[in-house]
Amino acid sequence: MELRRAQHDTVTLVEGKRGPIRFAFTERTGGVSKAPYASLNLGTHVGDDPEAVAENRRRVLAALGAEEDRAHLIVPNQVHGDTVVAIDSDTDEKLAWVRDRALEGADAIVCTAPGVPVLLCFADCVPVVLTAPGGFAVIHSGWKGTFSGIAGAAVRVLAEAAGCAAHEIDAVIGPHILGDEYEVSVELMERFASRFPGIDAGAGRLLDLSYAIRASLVDAGVEARRIVDPQLSTMRENDRFFSYRAEGGVCGRHGAVAYMARG
Repeated sequence: MELRRAQHDTVTLVEGKRGPIRFAFTERTGGVSKAPYASLNLGTHVGDDPEAVAENRRRVLAALGAEEDRAHLIVPNQVHGDTVVAIDSDTDEKLAWVRDRALEGADAIVCTAPGVPVLLCFADCVPVVLTAPGGFAVIHSGWKGTFSGIAGAAVRVLAEAAGCAAHEIDAVIGPHILGDEYEVSVELMERFASRFPGIDAGAGRLLDLSYAIRASLVDAGVEARRIVDPQLSTMRENDRFFSYRAEGGVCGRHGAVAYMARG
């Protein structure tokens, strides 16, 4: 799986493609939001002008080639949990059902329906996109979701929904706070060390979430060679991505977005 950084009008995406599936991680520039959310903020829950967020989301969907299906956009209420919601149809009834479920709280959406864009928002937590023959998943993996193995759970749901084997799934890890930047408590390090062999609680308090996510993906059957992690840092590259820690808790949200074209 190859990624490229591409400009679409004002919007910059780190994007990839697999057959009819296009996906991207958005950068923070090219939108209409004002400071402290400048400028391509995609989150409605941070205090930004809702009209600005709506325009930013429209620009992202246009860049992805999905603007015609803007009305089908799924944006779940992320609660740092391990709930995975699947959608297999773009009918109004199915979209309403999925939105109701997603509003209750979901941190991963599996989609096997053409014409349904999916967007999740981030500002240090780890975005993961899975692609398979006939479907995709977009995952929000903070420390709680990572500990509970939400990435692996989404692999299993996607494989069943798409009718494929887990070893046919590709995974891409997007911009996040990296393992040499994310300092946590001793207690949390010990919890992760007990759950994920290879994490050494005695080595310090820096937690590598992407290591644990890769372990969950492999445990679910994804081949290690099919996992791509360009190690994009939200902290070091705060000019490109939003960072809750680097910006003192007040900032916008970049996104992981995916879409399967009709065809």
